[in-house]
Amino acid sequence: MKRLLTLFILSFTVISCNDTGDEKKADLPARVKTVDSPVADSCAEPYLFTDKNGTVYLSWIEKRSKDASLKFSSFTDNKWTEPVTVASGNNWFVNWADYPVIMSDGNRNFLAHFLEKSDTAKFTYDVRIVSSADSGKSWSQSKILHHDNVKAEHGFVSMTPYQDGFFISWLDGRKTATEGIEDHHDGHHGEMTLRGAVLDFSGNKTSEWELDGKVCDCCQTGTAVADNGPVVVYRDRSDEEVRDMSIVRFVNGQWTSPKTIYEDNWKIKACPVNGPRISSLGNNLAIAWFAMKEKNGEVKLVFSKDGGASFSKPVKIDEGNTIGRVGVVMLDSVTAMVSWMEGSDIKAIKVHADGTKEKSIMIASSSDKRSSGFPQMTKSGNRIIFAWTDDKAKTIRLAQISAR
Repeated sequence: MKRLLTLFILSFTVISCNDTGDEKKADLPARVKTVDSPVADSCAEPYLFTDKNGTVYLSWIEKRSKDASLKFSSFTDNKWTEPVTVASGNNWFVNWADYPVIMSDGNRNFLAHFLEKSDTAKFTYDVRIVSSADSGKSWSQSKILHHDNVKAEHGFVSMTPYQDGFFISWLDGRKTATEGIEDHHDGHHGEMTLRGAVLDFSGNKTSEWELDGKVCDCCQTGTAVADNGPVVVYRDRSDEEVRDMSIVRFVNGQWTSPKTIYEDNWKIKACPVNGPRISSLGNNLAIAWFAMKEKNGEVKLVFSKDGGASFSKPVKIDEGNTIGRVGVVMLDSVTAMVSWMEGSDIKAIKVHADGTKEKSIMIASSSDKRSSGFPQMTKSGNRIIFAWTDDKAKTIRLAQISAR
């Protein structure tokens, strides 16, 4: 698995509830405001989401020696609640790009996942699911998401509330396991697959499908629910090693065949570790991704009015020095906010479906190291909140801007 990319120490300091010392908050760009953080030190891998009621949740992993804990906090009355521990263990697979996801139906039901080693080989780990029926106050014992019993890689999970439960997608390496080969990330193995499932509120699987039989090994997946049903975007992989973005859609009770979103024709014999992001409002979708052509990285955005059946012409987002790590949220049916990393800077820009763009916003100066991870973005009401790993202080920083 070729784990790429990076993030540099912030040019300002956000005072978290666990910070000490005499550090002062430095000025941010005019539109950007700091948000106090509930996160201690020795923490990374943030994830942000907003439930249907507008409540924002932040999750992260805290590491103490060999022990790892998945924690979360909610943003209520303009402050973060006391962190809650979802699960802990001493044999987790903790990785800068393959971060845990936590999700709520907006009522009392929560679902989360983490990765646990299944063997001594480097990339053998399982997706473990935990659930809560009391708004995240207490959590179930974990259970393995997949039932293949193969010691291989399973991860890069995305999930979203769906009907009376959750829809979840992930990369599944059950076909990659080759006897006598421990590291399956240099092309000498079977295909990585994309799978999807519907889980009830207790994390029990009610349906499962293989969505694509050969995909890129270690790029994040993206999941949303359109009016027609769940939609999954991901980096595909052809026999010729072209690794462009594809989409599958659940329509009239069946999954469509994989369809290329746009032909970047990026041919690479390694995984770029740079997955797409998707946001939906009804059947209106916005999808952002990173690609590279002739050694020039690009971030692009497309819109869809029909749940992903067709797409607009891609809009180029980056400013010439991008390393990807994208995010996207729809502000309305014809407008999206895209975030990305321009070198070591975290930036955001508002884009309209007619292809016009507004002026980009500098969110924070960071670092392009792997340890800085993937910046996160979510929308709640009229504000957009960002979270990222400060890889020097080993904690999570947060900021916000107005969505208008």
